[in-house]
Amino acid sequence: MSFIVGLTGGIGSGKSTVAELFAGRGAALVDTDVIAHALTAPQGAAMAAIAATFGDSVLQADGALDRPAMRNLVFSDRYAKARLEAILHPLIREQSGALCAAATQSGHAPYVLLVVPLLVETGGYRERADRVLVVDCDETVQIARVMARSGLAVEAVKAIMATQSSRRERRAVADDLVQNDGELDALLPQVEALHRYYLELARAKTHAGR
Repeated sequence: MSFIVGLTGGIGSGKSTVAELFAGRGAALVDTDVIAHALTAPQGAAMAAIAATFGDSVLQADGALDRPAMRNLVFSDRYAKARLEAILHPLIREQSGALCAAATQSGHAPYVLLVVPLLVETGGYRERADRVLVVDCDETVQIARVMARSGLAVEAVKAIMATQSSRRERRAVADDLVQNDGELDALLPQVEALHRYYLELARAKTHAGR
């Protein structure tokens, strides 16, 4: 029986960095963003339905999803986001569930870190997770990070943030919190302490299930 930690955070909060630190300590990593990218790659399992729903305007020449075009459509059409999610979310839930189950059945990982950027917004994941871990930072830090890595203007970053849960809403559902306003050195002791805690909880769950 897998012990699952659901990891989430706003855009630019540093979820990927934190996830890799846990993975480096032996946690199995299941990232719903990675699954979504595979589903929307050329010949991805979601692409036929996406093409049928939205047409060729959101496709690249190789048949993959044109993410900037899709992003523009979602911002201009309030129904487009719901239609895209209706295609992707069931597939992501199915594949992430299978990967979580397989990760600990192999016996190589003591627990699973399930990375779900929209965990608060998307139903089903909180019920699956034994703990919810939120990576938190100040909103000005979020904006600066996203602008630096993507080249988006501040208004575009704020528009993306407006589609996500607020910082307060994410903190409200958190069982555990990693504060990531600064440098890597400040993250390491937080991750190490939580990793030891999750090892204890995973062992307890395993023994209780016997």
